[in-house]
Amino acid sequence: MDQLTATLKKIEKQNYRAYQQIKGQYDFSDYTFFIDYVQADPYASASRVRAVRPWSVTGLAWLREKSDAYQIAARDFIARRFAELSQQESSLSIALTGQVVMDNTAVLFTEEGIELRFRVNLPAEGRAVLGKKATNLLTFHLPKFIRRATLERELDIEALVKHCEVIEDQDFMRSQLKELGLMAFVGNGSILPRVAGNCDLPMKDAVPLTAPESLEVTINTPNQGPIKGMGIRKGITLIVGGGFHGKSTLLNAIERSIYNHIPCDGREHIVTDSDAMKIRAEDGRSVHNLNLSNYINHLPMGKNTADFSTQDASGSTSQAAWLQESIEAGATSLLIDEDTSATNFMIRDERMQALVNKGDEPITPLVDRIGQLRDELDISTVIVMGGSGDYLDVADTVIQMHDYQAVDVTEKAKQVIIQHPTERHNESESPLETFRPRSLNRAALQKILADGKFRVSAKGVDSLRFGKEFTDLSALEQLESSSEVNAIGWLWFQLAQLPGWSSNPAKEVAQMLANDWSKLMPNQGDLAKPRTLDVMAALNRMRKSQFKASN
Repeated sequence: MDQLTATLKKIEKQNYRAYQQIKGQYDFSDYTFFIDYVQADPYASASRVRAVRPWSVTGLAWLREKSDAYQIAARDFIARRFAELSQQESSLSIALTGQVVMDNTAVLFTEEGIELRFRVNLPAEGRAVLGKKATNLLTFHLPKFIRRATLERELDIEALVKHCEVIEDQDFMRSQLKELGLMAFVGNGSILPRVAGNCDLPMKDAVPLTAPESLEVTINTPNQGPIKGMGIRKGITLIVGGGFHGKSTLLNAIERSIYNHIPCDGREHIVTDSDAMKIRAEDGRSVHNLNLSNYINHLPMGKNTADFSTQDASGSTSQAAWLQESIEAGATSLLIDEDTSATNFMIRDERMQALVNKGDEPITPLVDRIGQLRDELDISTVIVMGGSGDYLDVADTVIQMHDYQAVDVTEKAKQVIIQHPTERHNESESPLETFRPRSLNRAALQKILADGKFRVSAKGVDSLRFGKEFTDLSALEQLESSSEVNAIGWLWFQLAQLPGWSSNPAKEVAQMLANDWSKLMPNQGDLAKPRTLDVMAALNRMRKSQFKASN
């Protein structure tokens, strides 16, 4: 600490670049402080620092005996506590993940102790160093925040334990879904609506959801005991109902519950299959050498759909591509809202079939493939549907949302099918084919990186810079945090270090994410573990990605 103080005193009022001299490691007696990266000027990205506090002085070594989920939650709690303590210092920031708890690098539990990773905006006057102010920040205020956030007697242990147990229970519930034949579970009393489209907090005075008796399931948990709620079974589930009754709200809660939610969020008893992928139409996106022949065939002028590429996909083509890419990356469930879907990909009714011959229509609509996806590939689907009754013929479960409450109308739907039989023809003229994964040119990733001076950074959750390329991720609605997007970029970085072509990039990414994934990453605190599905979905959207169909 004395060395840091002396250096800051020496560079007082010098040019801002003099701060580079403080990069290094410092002993603060009960923790070690690392300054890993020093910003080049006051307006650049804040400096990256770390503090490692030995277990012996924290009183928190008991956390190391807990489950992985419990430890992830404890790390999250400590990060949130540090953020709360440091609010008074606007120059300090630690990466948080909103209403969800993710395996992230803001706080790590290592053999050496508890490691906090955060950013510091080093103070300046114009472009001159304010050494005295920096000394006060780094050697007086910051040590108090670090010690209080990592000391058992300074923490609200009751709140810590509750935080961890709620997360541990969600992890346990999710692990039980497959055994129970479910793809999602919505606990009784869950609050689904959010305050606003730009605010993820629960809506006050919202109606808690209660499961219909016919769909009620009980899941036992290690900490809260049995929890009752609505089980959404594997297979094909339709969510129907009038406008403004909560159809999309239910789907949004399901799609976001691939993650664990913090206590009092309202969704802490909702869990979804971790490999559930929300897909939608996405006009203008790129598609790389993908086999779309299950859904699109005999295009005008003989364009080949078995090895299809475009830099400007239509709505139907983009949604078909997303479906096929998701299967390739390992999705086991699909989530679809008709409001964000391409109508001609979803359905072609009997009148349109009569007007336009099948020979003139290249699209095989999803309604004619969805049963095959279930029966042949064991892929479940949840669809919000308000405009087409033809999906009733293939649905296993039909849930009607009425005044934000779920009603099981499966039997009623069967009667509707009998009373109003469809007259449309099934247009799946060929069996559902399976294809080997496409290969990825890793050397092309390395070139993109090198051309852009090896820069990797998220722009919120909507864009990822990789080298000089910016990839639009705004359609990936299940991304929760910019830390997740950062990690996706660094996983691409790891792929780029390997030579030649990868014959199965999704498998490579899954191997990187197994076990202690953060050791592959740089020493940064704004990284959160993404899903393989999202890493590949983002890679498919980078316009300069190079794939090729496997032989």
